[in-house]
Amino acid sequence: MSVQAVGWLSPDNALVLPVTVAVPLLGGLAVLAFRRRPDLREAASLVAGVATAALVLSLWPAASDGPTFRLWDWLPGIALVFALEPLGLLFATVAGVLWPVTTLYAIGYMRGNRERHQTRFYAFFALSITAALWIAFSGNLVTLFIGYEVLTLATWPLVAHAGDEKAKRAGRVYLALLLTTSIGLLFPALVWTAVLAGTTDFAPGGILGGKAGTATLTVLFALYLFGIGKAGLFPFHRWLPGAMVAPTPVSALLHAVAVVKAGVFTVLKVAIYVFGLGTLDLTGAAEPMTWVAAVTLLGAGLVAATRDDLKERLAYSTVSQLAYIVLAAALANDIAAAGGALHIVNHAAAKITLFFCAGAIYTAANLTRVSRLDGLGRAMPWTFGAFLVASVSVIGLPPLGGTWSKWLLLLGAADAGQTVMLAVLLAGTLLSLAYLMPIPVRAFFRPPAEPGAHREAHWTLVLPLVLTAVACVALFAGADAVIAPLNEVLESP
Repeated sequence: MSVQAVGWLSPDNALVLPVTVAVPLLGGLAVLAFRRRPDLREAASLVAGVATAALVLSLWPAASDGPTFRLWDWLPGIALVFALEPLGLLFATVAGVLWPVTTLYAIGYMRGNRERHQTRFYAFFALSITAALWIAFSGNLVTLFIGYEVLTLATWPLVAHAGDEKAKRAGRVYLALLLTTSIGLLFPALVWTAVLAGTTDFAPGGILGGKAGTATLTVLFALYLFGIGKAGLFPFHRWLPGAMVAPTPVSALLHAVAVVKAGVFTVLKVAIYVFGLGTLDLTGAAEPMTWVAAVTLLGAGLVAATRDDLKERLAYSTVSQLAYIVLAAALANDIAAAGGALHIVNHAAAKITLFFCAGAIYTAANLTRVSRLDGLGRAMPWTFGAFLVASVSVIGLPPLGGTWSKWLLLLGAADAGQTVMLAVLLAGTLLSLAYLMPIPVRAFFRPPAEPGAHREAHWTLVLPLVLTAVACVALFAGADAVIAPLNEVLESP
């Protein structure tokens, strides 16, 4: 039954927003309650994930004119507010729909590799989804900042899940970089915005237009982009490759479902609803950050091409692909912003597929090095077929979803008259071709490098990666429907 059919949870009723945010939290509590019964524990996580996905999808009819829910009027001018708008719904859909798919994958991975502390894993995963949805539905900067910090704290135990010295070190770097940037840069930017604009509420067209000069806006925009450490801009990107010591389902959470997507979502949200694309374009305040994004995009791509560890290569690929979205925000026009928003969805589907494949390879063949994957595609055709599909989508070739987001980004750079950035985007595409395509080529066309009989991983690992690979194909045909509500906001005066 569609959630929309239940009157008090219709998309026009503001109550649906806090209920949607609360469902993963309740699922996490159920996981803890069933901690001694693994089957029920995992079933609770799956049920909560499916319910969350259904609730999020039911909101799409109200995407263009959604409700607002005031959670708490804290102090004069400071309130916790949920509001439904197209960009937030796009991010909520990514987190909500991919959660149950990742949970199914995690069941096979965590059991297949006999991972410890599985109850803790599922509980903190659920809390992370709650934080991601809180961020997605935030109606102002204060609400968003709280969710942003909770997401950092909720994912830290997942990064350090293994409990060995390497995992603990990665957890410390993760926590230190993300908290330092958010408290030292993002929070001051939030306060400065409140002083300048007299509000922290998000509004189409922005709230800072005419409130400050070019120099002030330039510094403030840089504070935001560097302060949003989850977006992975150089030099605050080191936490992301380091976090690859975590189990593969955590890597999927970090790269596709919640964390980095929360970062680039926040970048776009600030550009569109705080500064306003028109203000950024008119003042040129975002232009210095285009160069930071370009350096990150190319530098991370070059590093990815040199890495033999598969998850590390995919991690640097993520840093590079996130920079596409940051660059979209900094180009400050409607076309680029639409491309950046669409790239959030396309990259999520493709990158979760790639990490699912990496985890399946590790579980079935105990291999982590690209140089040792020769010939494995014959034993694991579904896994490496999905890897090929996702790679083509990240590169941006038809008939995969990444085609349209890359195309819109190129058009946005051309519309902004940014010839150098147009060249950067094209160079990034060539780099992604260089670091991704050799993997399926080695797997399918080289003789086996490893003796012994390998075969596909368990169906609980293979089914999710096939589903997300199919999503990469579906996004090629359905891109317009995904981005249409946001285009209405971007095109409105």
